Amino acid sequence: MQIEPKHQSLSFTGHRWDLAVILLRGYMLMVPSLGLNRFWLTTRKRRFYWGNTEIGGDALEYRGDAGQLLVGFLMALALFLPLYGLFFFLSTQSVETILLGYGLVAVFVFFLQGYAQYRARDFRLSRTLWRGIRFDQAGSALRYALRRFFWSLLNIVTLGLAYPFMAASLWRYRYGNSWYGDRQFSFGGSWRQLALPYYLIWIVMAAIALFALVSATEGGLFSDALAADPSVYGTLILPALAALVLVTLYRAIEMTRMFSAVRLGGAALSVRMPALGLLGQYLLFALALGAAYLVLALGGFVILGIVAPEAFAGDAFDLELLMASMQSSVTTLLAIVSGYLLLFAAFAFVSELVLGYGFWRLVVRGAAVSGLDSLDTVRARAEDKALAGEGLADALNVGGY
Repeated sequence: MQIEPKHQSLSFTGHRWDLAVILLRGYMLMVPSLGLNRFWLTTRKRRFYWGNTEIGGDALEYRGDAGQLLVGFLMALALFLPLYGLFFFLSTQSVETILLGYGLVAVFVFFLQGYAQYRARDFRLSRTLWRGIRFDQAGSALRYALRRFFWSLLNIVTLGLAYPFMAASLWRYRYGNSWYGDRQFSFGGSWRQLALPYYLIWIVMAAIALFALVSATEGGLFSDALAADPSVYGTLILPALAALVLVTLYRAIEMTRMFSAVRLGGAALSVRMPALGLLGQYLLFALALGAAYLVLALGGFVILGIVAPEAFAGDAFDLELLMASMQSSVTTLLAIVSGYLLLFAAFAFVSELVLGYGFWRLVVRGAAVSGLDSLDTVRARAEDKALAGEGLADALNVGGY
């Protein structure tokens, strides 16, 4: 009689408060370090996520170094300096040349994003250990970028109908080139697992888009947005919310089915990503961000009332007096600049604390692995020391965790 492999659930023991302390400490050091502390903050975040994720009772380890991230970023700057020069040159040309040049640069940057994503994943895997054995990634970042680029072009031409084929192809390339020690991952997923839910949602999304287009046209939104009937904006909220729900539903389906197609020898991964859990994270994010911005707005008015009292001297707030105070007072200018920086910091803080933490916890707590005993014979391989970091991904803001 064949014995069924034992399923072992993954566990995540990290607390949101511990992550909040890491984030607050990191953001407080951003200004005095001129932003360079973000590499150390990224390293601390990863050690938090990795170290609190247990598979079969053993936690993951992150051995990456902030210095490697910094060196990689500085190397990436060498690529972008010519682009900055190109932007300056284009700004002196005709409108047609500017549009053409910026369009070509945008296409090139989109191609680079695929290259950067693969390199960044390579770096993270090569710095991740479990039971003292290192993960790794083979394959070519250039081939992955080309595959992603041409699939994306086909996806645009087909109005999104090629997406299931694109998704399955990219998942297969990533996991087919992933390693744990001397054992290679495999991927058994197919576009057929995504086709039915994707095309059903695609049809509903097309109907929603058509409804929104007709409503906006009838409400005069395209002819004169300022003079349009205000009720048309309310009419468009429901289609937007419906689209968000459908996209989240499909995202949960894709992650559930694709992650569950990953194998490592005799070990098999199964993941159940709850769509309601994802929607709950988005709702929590919206509420938390709204609360953070409300607190910042109230605090901002108090500070401005102290540094620029003339703008609040009358019965109403006077923007012209505030602008005059900003031009004549360094203190007022610094207060406004600090306010803008706090807005960006609040968005990043809430995004990581709610969406980043929530997504990681949902994936880990919904995952299980069978056949872990088959990994007892895996042997370690040498560390991939050729990677200096994931600077290109950091520069393009496409890194994960």
